Amino acid sequence: MTRFQLTFLALIGCQALHSLEEFVGQLYDVFPPARLVSGLVAQDRERGFVILNVALIGFGLWCYLWPVRRQWPTAIPLAWFWVAIELVNGIVHPTWSLLERRYTPGVATAPLLLVLALYLARQLRGSQ
Repeated sequence: MTRFQLTFLALIGCQALHSLEEFVGQLYDVFPPARLVSGLVAQDRERGFVILNVALIGFGLWCYLWPVRRQWPTAIPLAWFWVAIELVNGIVHPTWSLLERRYTPGVATAPLLLVLALYLARQLRGSQ
């Protein structure tokens, strides 16, 4: 397993922990964008949130198992897509907590997502 593959897999694993933290903290009820998107997927926002996050993690695992692990040309753009998602997570969650001046669902795992996304981006830039 290459360093890139390991970092990518760690990022997906951390996203799974992040999704779990958000679920336990009921992000789908307390964060307006999550409430909106979860409600678009299912009338029951909790169910919609679970569906979205299972799909997200499933897509991440698919990205790892096929494009990343098998070194397909699409692995690089897909990895940049994940970097973008996790940079947003890594910045928005702490910013939201600072604005609220309290813990908000997802903030505990967001810094790890940020670090892994930056590390993955560094690897991607080095491969060009």
